[in-house]
Order: sequence, then C-alpha cells, then structure tokens
Amino acid sequence: MKQLILGIAICFAAITTVSAQRYAVIDSKYILEKIPDYAEAQTKLDQFSEMWQQELDQKAAELQKMYKDYDAEQVMLSDELKKKREDQIFNAEKILRDLQKRRFGFEGDLFKKREELIKPIQDKVYNAIQKLAAEKMYDFILDKSEGITVIFADPKLDKSDDILRMLGVK
Repeated sequence: MKQLILGIAICFAAITTVSAQRYAVIDSKYILEKIPDYAEAQTKLDQFSEMWQQELDQKAAELQKMYKDYDAEQVMLSDELKKKREDQIFNAEKILRDLQKRRFGFEGDLFKKREELIKPIQDKVYNAIQKLAAEKMYDFILDKSEGITVIFADPKLDKSDDILRMLGVK
C-alpha cells in the first residue's frame, strides 16, 4: 500500500512539474526576414559571393583553355615541353583550388563576411529571445525554423512577433 501511494505521489509530482514548465515557439527565419538590416546584409553577402564566383569562373575558363591548348599541341611538343606544360596546368589547378578554398571554404572570405555582416543581427535577435525568456519566465524556447522539427505548434505559443517588437521592427 505504501508503495502504491508513493508511486501515485511520484506520478503526481512528475505531472505537475511537466505542466509547470513554460515554453514558447519562435521562427528565427521569419524574424530575420522581417529585419531590414538583415535583408541588406544578405544582399551585400550575395554580391560578394557573386563577385568571388566570377573570379573563380574566370580562373576555371583559363585552366580549361590551357587544357585545350595542351591537347591540341601535345603531339608536336617535345617531352621537355610536355612536362613544362603539365606542370603549368598542375600549378593552375592548385591555384584554382586554393582560391576556391580561400573564398568559400571553412573560415574563408565568405564565412568571415557572413560573421561580419550577419552575426551582429543574429546576436541582437538572440539577446531579445533571452530577454523575452527572462521576462515571461519561459523554461525553454523552441525554434521552428530549420534544424529542430516541430510537428505541431499552437500559434498562440509563437512569440516571433514579440521578438520583432522588442527589436523595434514593425
């Protein structure tokens, strides 16, 4: 009998603890899209990305031309000239790979630009979320945009508009 009462008490305590947790749902993608600074930063980032991609495309076209020229002239070249041309092609390939890595690789120029342009905006949003959580005493806040899958979220739990108001975005 004691075990039954103890079991019921534990279940009751667990249920009240679970029901006492406060949580909210936000959509960080929606929030960021509504912030004008974010759209401007994303446009700048896209411009840099396009410029760097054009640079890579130009280098790739030059490399392709080197391949074609080598294929066309290969039969007429001496072994020494073939080796020299192959070395030039190899070096051009290496330069292209290095440039691609420097522009678009991990911690490359695009990554650094994103950190410079977008991270401050994301930090402002994160700070607003923390402030909302502290003011409304939420135990946790779920983000229903990318990453975490939320199968269902009651629209009244979505606090994305509250975050936008805290950031001064209409």
